[in-house]
Amino acid sequence: SSLGNAGFRIYDASRAREHMEPARSVVDLHIEKLTDSWKHLSNFEILTIQLKTFEKYYELAVAHHLPVFTAIHGVGAGKLKDEIHDILRLKKEVKSFVNQYTDRFGYGATEIYFQY
Repeated sequence: SSLGNAGFRIYDASRAREHMEPARSVVDLHIEKLTDSWKHLSNFEILTIQLKTFEKYYELAVAHHLPVFTAIHGVGAGKLKDEIHDILRLKKEVKSFVNQYTDRFGYGATEIYFQY
């Protein structure tokens, strides 16, 4: 093709998932699970790291067509949970999401169900 002749690398879109990181059905967003050096970070910096990690694994879950994705955000003051819920309200592939009590995570996780 003309793009290949121009020096661009051409990929078969149907095989794109082979080049991606594997998806996770559950991601733990507690800051101590994401970085070893978090004690000097401000609340804003911690929240930013957590939300970037959420977005990364959310996008991988969608790309790999997972039916369900669980984000463990903990209970705390609820800021991370609220931010995640605000993001999910805007995503077209989200069928529904729920933060209800489970034996595994208590009230500290949101389960996200996708529609493709």
